[in-house]
Amino acid sequence: MPKIRVLIVDDAVVVRSRVSKILSSDPELEVVGVAANGRIALAKISHVNPDVIILDIEMPEMDGLQTLSAIRQKYPRLPVIMYSTFTYSGAIATLEALSLGASDYATKPSNLGNVEAATQHIRDDLIPKIKVFGAFFTTPSIITHPVIFPLRSDIQQVEVVAIGVSTGGPNALAVVLKEFPADLSVPILIVQHMPPMFTKLLAKQLASKCQIPVDEAVSGQILKPGHAWIAPGDFHLIVQRDKTGVRLVTHQASPENSCRPSVDVLLRSVAQVYGAGAMAVILTGMGQDGLHGCQCIREAGGQVLAQDKATSVVWGMPSFVVNAGLANQILPLNEIADEIMYRIRFNQVPPSEL
Repeated sequence: MPKIRVLIVDDAVVVRSRVSKILSSDPELEVVGVAANGRIALAKISHVNPDVIILDIEMPEMDGLQTLSAIRQKYPRLPVIMYSTFTYSGAIATLEALSLGASDYATKPSNLGNVEAATQHIRDDLIPKIKVFGAFFTTPSIITHPVIFPLRSDIQQVEVVAIGVSTGGPNALAVVLKEFPADLSVPILIVQHMPPMFTKLLAKQLASKCQIPVDEAVSGQILKPGHAWIAPGDFHLIVQRDKTGVRLVTHQASPENSCRPSVDVLLRSVAQVYGAGAMAVILTGMGQDGLHGCQCIREAGGQVLAQDKATSVVWGMPSFVVNAGLANQILPLNEIADEIMYRIRFNQVPPSEL
C-alpha cells in the first residue's frame, strides 16, 4: 500500500520538527513537506501533492482559518485536520474551522508532564485521524456487498432521543437539531466526542442555530421535553429515574472504547430507564462507540436510526450498527430529523384525547 503523504503547516519550528519526527516513525505515513504559514503551504500543495494536511490555527501572515478557506476553494475534497491549542480561543477557532469545512481536528499536547506523554498523545490522537482520512486517497476502490436498507420498522411511542456522534459531529448536529420545533415533545441527549471546554462552546453554538435550548449537561438536572443536553467533555453522561422524574448524572468512570464521554455508556442507561420508549441515533464518526449501546436499545424494544455512508464524514460508528443489523432505518443526514419527528408523532396521543 502507498504511504499516506502529509503536509504539516505550523509556525512553530519545534512543533513542525516534533510532529514530523513522530509521523515519520510510522511506516504508513510520509511527511512530504512542512510550512511555517498558510501562504507557504498553499504554494507547496501542488508540488508535494499531500493526501492530508495538518493545519495550525494561529499563524502569522495567513492564519489557519484563512488558509482553510483558500484550500477549500481550490481543493474541496483534500482532508484538512486542524491542529489547535487546548485553550478557549483555540476551541472557538476549531469549531469555526469545522463549520468552514475542516475534516477534523486534534489538540496539541499540553501540561502532560514529559516528552514521552506528549509523543504518545500525538500517536493516539493525531495519527489515527491521518490514517482514516488518508485512506480515502491511497486505498484502491474495493467492491463490497451493498448495504441492505431496511424499511421503516418497529415504530412505537418515543420518550427520549439519544444521539451519538464523533468525527463530523458539530456540522451534523447542526443539520439535525435546527429542524426540531420549539414544542418538541421529548428530550434530546447527545454524546459528541470532544474534550472539555469544546462541548460547552459547541452547545452554545448549536443553541444559537436552533429553536430548542441546547446546553452542556449538568448533574442533577431533570429532563424535560423540547430541550437538548450535550455530555461534557471528559465526563460520561447517564440518566437515572427517581420520584421526581428522570435526572442527568455525569461521572468520570473509566473510558469506554477509549472515549469519555462514551455513547455506549449513555445508551445503556437510556435503555434501562426508558425501555421501548428509547430511540438511539448514530451519526458520523470513527470507531464503534455506540454499537453495544444500540444492542441494549434494541433488546429493550427501542428504535435505532443510523446515518448513511454517502453523507457521513467517516462511516465508522454508523457502519458497525448497520452491519450488526441493529438499525431500524439508514438515512442521509438531511432526512434524519424528519424521521425522528415522524417516529415521535407516530403513536403520540393527541392532547384532545388525554
